[in-house]
Amino acid sequence: MEPVNVAIVYYSATGTVHALAQAVAEGAEKAGAHVRLRKVAETAPPEVVGTRPEWVAHLQDTADVAEAALDDLVWADAVLFGAPTRFGNPAGQLRAFIDTTGPLWYQGKLADKVYSAFTASNTAHGGQESTLLALGNTFYHWGGIIVPPGYTDPVQFQSGNPYGASHVAGDGAPGEVSLQAARHQGRRVADTAALLKAGRAA
Repeated sequence: MEPVNVAIVYYSATGTVHALAQAVAEGAEKAGAHVRLRKVAETAPPEVVGTRPEWVAHLQDTADVAEAALDDLVWADAVLFGAPTRFGNPAGQLRAFIDTTGPLWYQGKLADKVYSAFTASNTAHGGQESTLLALGNTFYHWGGIIVPPGYTDPVQFQSGNPYGASHVAGDGAPGEVSLQAARHQGRRVADTAALLKAGRAA
């Protein structure tokens, strides 16, 4: 059986979700998956980005990360989407990419894949769960198989979010608990996708 293909498609303004995405990639790779880590395009105007030095710095620091394309979704057996929460919803940059997937959806090319999501907010209770649930609405429309982390690893009882890996950015950069939760989610998604792929092959 060939390894599963896992795409991690994310948006990060100042680096928090980027750090989670890297940890998700580590977890999926340790599960034996082929991984593509892809950022979505920055759509905020330069004058807005320029109001925050850390936003400018993160754009420069991640200039070598490839931008997501629709082909990444076609290639993948499983896709994890990551975005910071914006007023209880996924950041518009990620939504802008998702809104280009209509032709793939219409052709049925997004159905029967495994999907999962992760997020960050500036404050506790700052919309993390609603952001992850909002992304789930998209997965329902695609006919996806949603795989949350649940409480399937001891770290989940520390991180406290069964919907998806998350972090409170106002507390600083993601610490080991948040990163472990993200790695677990990547591994769980890859393992589930592998089981489905093996079952279909049989």
